[in-house]
Amino acid sequence: MIVGTAGHIDHGKTALVKALTGTDADRLAEEKARGITIDLGFAYADLGGGTVTGFVDVPGHERLIHTMLAGAGGIDFALLVAAADDGVMPQTREHLAILDLLGITRGFVALTKADLAGPERRAEVTAEIQTALAGTGLEKAPILAVSALTGEGIEVLRAGLAAAEAETAARNDAGLLRFAVDRSFTLAGAGTVVTGMVLGGRAKLDDSVTVSPSGLTARIRGIHAQNRKAAEGLAGQRCALNIAGERVTKDAIRRGDVVLAPALHAPTDRIDAEVRVLASEAKPIGIWFPARLYTHATEVGARIVPLAGPLDPETQGLVQLVLDRPIAATIGDRFILRDTSAIRTIGGGRFLDLRPPARKRGTPERLALLTASGNEDPAATLSALSDLAPIELAAFLRDRGLGEDTLSGLLIAAGARTIGDHALSSAAADGLRANLTDTLTAFHAENPELAGIGRERLRLLLKPRLPTTSFLAFLRDEAAAGRIVLDGAFLRLPGHEVRLSPPDEDLWQRIHPHLVDDSRFRPPRVRDFAALLNADERDIRRVLKLAQRLGQTHEIAHDHFFARAVVEEMAAIVLDVAAQAEDGWFTAPSFRDRVHNGRKVAIEVLDFYDRLGLTLRRGDLRRINPHRSDLFQR
Repeated sequence: MIVGTAGHIDHGKTALVKALTGTDADRLAEEKARGITIDLGFAYADLGGGTVTGFVDVPGHERLIHTMLAGAGGIDFALLVAAADDGVMPQTREHLAILDLLGITRGFVALTKADLAGPERRAEVTAEIQTALAGTGLEKAPILAVSALTGEGIEVLRAGLAAAEAETAARNDAGLLRFAVDRSFTLAGAGTVVTGMVLGGRAKLDDSVTVSPSGLTARIRGIHAQNRKAAEGLAGQRCALNIAGERVTKDAIRRGDVVLAPALHAPTDRIDAEVRVLASEAKPIGIWFPARLYTHATEVGARIVPLAGPLDPETQGLVQLVLDRPIAATIGDRFILRDTSAIRTIGGGRFLDLRPPARKRGTPERLALLTASGNEDPAATLSALSDLAPIELAAFLRDRGLGEDTLSGLLIAAGARTIGDHALSSAAADGLRANLTDTLTAFHAENPELAGIGRERLRLLLKPRLPTTSFLAFLRDEAAAGRIVLDGAFLRLPGHEVRLSPPDEDLWQRIHPHLVDDSRFRPPRVRDFAALLNADERDIRRVLKLAQRLGQTHEIAHDHFFARAVVEEMAAIVLDVAAQAEDGWFTAPSFRDRVHNGRKVAIEVLDFYDRLGLTLRRGDLRRINPHRSDLFQR
């Protein structure tokens, strides 16, 4: 269990930690000289339950709230301190508000310096504290009178913390490693050491890790967990990690960085979140409101964009946070917002989406997705989200700090189906399939002369709309099940056939042999067909274009049509030419010499492949685009 202190300056937080643990958490000479805490302090002790409890001692000065916030993120238990002589002071209230915004619901209130107050004063301050706690997560926290000087109440407090330690459930360490850095230094004989909280997963010796958002790569050489040498550090523990790697120095890693599993490295500078504004705010939070954002040990400038109108004091709503620089974050992380002059705390909340759009961010569809993202259970969230839109599974896992090994269980618990790289609820998947059938049926009725509909046009018509790669996977599955037919670049329902009118069919039968005979690589143009068949040039052009819609021809250049089978045959030749060419680059003459269709026609054909993306051009050279090399493979 990690205990975090909180409270006004000079109310005895550090003295109380020393009385409980025997450790003076003020480690800096300046702190000892001035008698105040300036930076985070740490102490560890077995309080009697056989396990080590960690303490994070934070400064209480109003100008050091940012340091207090760096220590408060990730704590399990709050030790709110209020001196019996002073009572509740401004930073007592602000620290309490911060703990509440961070979702801390377990804690004790220590009425320190009890030796300076008699029964009446103690009762007065206790009532004042109870009033301050009302309506917060610590509303029911016990209030214990203690004195670090006389020892009064220390054993009672120690016993209460030991009991709380025993009741603290281990954090889920099934995810991937996330470690929030609050200190970086060099240790003689060891190298770079970072200290902080293991937010998720576990750190193990010799693990390869990434320092985010900088992207530095490192290896874990040593671990101290809860101030003891260990082979691994678990979620919920304070650890010191000895890390090494190229360009890894104490100055290259700063407070707020996150050491994490490489798969989780995806910094973001735009986050959608739910925010609660404190009642102490004087004005509503409007669009582009400037603030400082604090999450775990990270501090960054931000602009607040309310998604459904200004947020009044003492209200909660959805916002987009536009950050000054990218940070490492995870969905569900708590954060605090303060004004840019660091005078007051504005509010705080939870991250809901790390990859939001910059435009159309306040549409009803977006707001519905964000509302569905509010559940802390990943399976429940996946269930709700997949009913609204296709969910990219890799991003869903990464942005929640989850490993791929959790995917199958999540899908089962959520009742979702995978389509390519995405997930849809069973109801949404059934709706997509029904929409596919209905759309194709309507298209065939309105366009009986067409062989089918183009893939991209169909993708844009269907709801929910799948990204291209998953849409192609969906089509392949539907075709394999016999529900649709993939016919080249077109799609149709089984049984749908297109026939030319008898006169057009007759003209097509006269044209077709000339497109597939020995001169198929250099077929006649429209004007040549008109002369050859003694037909009207406009009729020839119309029938060839109808044949193109039917998937029988391709118009390589203006009025120059090739049979589709010949286009596929030439594509295979292009692939072979490229395979035999040095470095994959080939010229138009090398293709022309294989098909004997003349320089001009060869260039027309290759330009056609350029437009389709089959080939890539660099001056007079071309090479195969590996991502489109199966363009004409059925």
